[in-house]
Parts: sequence; C-alpha cells; structure tokens
Amino acid sequence: MRRTSKLPLLSTLLAVLLLLLPSSTAADPRPIDASKNQRLELTDTLAVCPESVAFDGHGGGPYVSVSDGRILRYDGGGWKTFSYSPSYTNNGCDAPSSELPPVAKESSIPFATGIKGPGCVYIADAYMGLMRVGPSGGEATVLATGAAGEPFRFTNGVDVDQVTGDIYFTDSSKTYQRSQHQMVTASGDSTGRIMKYDPRTKQGTVLQSGVTYPNGIAISDDRTHLIVALTGPCKLLRYWIQGPKAGTSEIFADLPGYPDNVRPDKNGGYWIALHREKDEFPFGVNKHLVAIRIGAQGEKLQEMTGPKNVRPTEVVERDNGKIYLGSVELSYVSIVSA
Repeated sequence: MRRTSKLPLLSTLLAVLLLLLPSSTAADPRPIDASKNQRLELTDTLAVCPESVAFDGHGGGPYVSVSDGRILRYDGGGWKTFSYSPSYTNNGCDAPSSELPPVAKESSIPFATGIKGPGCVYIADAYMGLMRVGPSGGEATVLATGAAGEPFRFTNGVDVDQVTGDIYFTDSSKTYQRSQHQMVTASGDSTGRIMKYDPRTKQGTVLQSGVTYPNGIAISDDRTHLIVALTGPCKLLRYWIQGPKAGTSEIFADLPGYPDNVRPDKNGGYWIALHREKDEFPFGVNKHLVAIRIGAQGEKLQEMTGPKNVRPTEVVERDNGKIYLGSVELSYVSIVSA
C-alpha cells in the first residue's frame, strides 16, 4: 500500500499559522511607563496647569497654555511669555496673585485650553474664543467669539488643516463655562458644537451641534475627517469633512476612560490623553491608565500608564521618540521616552 506524504499538508498548516501571527511591522504593544519621566518645571508662580502643548514649524518649543491665559515657550534655559490675550493686562491678570482662588478669578481671566502650531499659533481660549498669534508672539488677535448667532461659552480643542488653513475647534457647551466643566459631565449636557473657522472669509461655521462634551479635536492624516474626543461618554467621534460621507458623523472608538485632547501619533493614528479611567479606585496599586494610542481605523494599539497623581490633558509625540504630557493639575510638563 502506497503511503501518502503528510509534508504538503504540514506545509499548508504552517503557512496558515504564519499568516495568523502578528506582523513584525505591527505597533509595539508594550505599555509605556509615564512614571519614568523628565520634568520641565514652570517656575512662574502665576503659570500653572500647562494643559496644551505645541511645537512650531522649526521644532521650537514646547509652547504651553497656562491657567492665566498666557502661552509660554521653552527656549532651553527656561519658560518665557510668548503670547497673551487682549484682556490679560486689562483685567489685571499680570498683577501679583490675589487672595482669590483660581476658580473665582476664571470669570475675568482667560484660560487657554488648546494651542496648535506651526507658523501662526492658534489658541482655543475657554473664555475669549478662537485666537491667533504670529510667529513672533505678543498680543493675540481674537478671530471669533461666536457662530450662527450664538456666542462661544466653552471654547476648547483646536487643530489646523495645514493645506487649506481651515481651523477646526470645539465649543464644549452652550450651558456651562470652563469653571463649571464638571457639570458638563455630571448633567450629561449635550449642547456642545464642532466648529470650523475659514481664515479667507473670516467666518465661523457650526459643523455639528447637539454634541455631548466635545473636547479635543484632530484632523486625520488624509484630511478627510476629524476625530473629536467626547469626554462624558468616553468615546471618540469621527466627523467627515470630505468624501461621500461629508457632513455626517459616527462613533470611532470606545475608550476606557475620560478623554481630553487628541493629537496625532507618527503612524496615522492618535494619542488620547485620559484624565481618569472609567473604573478607577483611589486605593491599591499607585498606577493607572493615563493615555491610549488609537489606530487610523479606531483600533487600540498601545497604553501608557503612570502614577495616580498624573492625569494628562494632552499627549504630543515627537520624531525623537519623546512624548510630552500636558496637565491641568501639575506645575510641569512631563517628557516620557516612547
């Protein structure tokens, strides 16, 4: 009786198994430990809460937005004031600290929540609206304070289409201001808006209204859509700006925590800063999820963990493998190695 060789079958099975194995070019699944970091301390007593981080077109910076409404730039030797809003001096924000707590002063002092370079720096100021400052810095110019007949109440994240110059940003709520941000989540407020500003017509447009706590925003690598962080729902929303789906939106990803800003990674995906996890216990191991990297199709690629006192608002990845973390609770910018 002739024996049939099993080699072809084994070869076929081996080939199938090899196809199922992860590609060597796949994203590194190892979590990043944010507890191992360098710190760029903010030494100015008025400068706290470096929420947003940006770099200019020449790699200069980082630039950070701080709680008194200024934009600071790090020049290698320390932080210097780069820009300020028109109301900064008028409201006495440059005076020595008073006895009023920061939350009480927020009604009169601007609070820059998002900045984006390169070239001109665009600023989403929680109270002043959308602003711009030139490469040399100085007093910022207010571009828009409202749209569709309604004022901005809680201007938040911002991103710029580097081809068209269009500016995309969020107005987190028509009901609550930045000083009441916890109420936006607690009440389930869904009066937020996704906005666009056209620098040619100098007009702001509402792309989508009735959004639940839109916060950070980023334009996709191919410029076809926007990714918007929805803080309360713990989700990412995709809003299409080009193609057959233009003008529509859909859920892009579910997140394990409450997102803040969204910034691109180096592979067509996004880094999402998580202010806290959905199910986080105040006791136990002093480590929690601080950020997550999401792929271009909404897949979860990588996690970043850190001590429980690290609650970033922004994660910015640079070509040199350094990742910069902004925060509204700490007095420094963290630099973590990828």
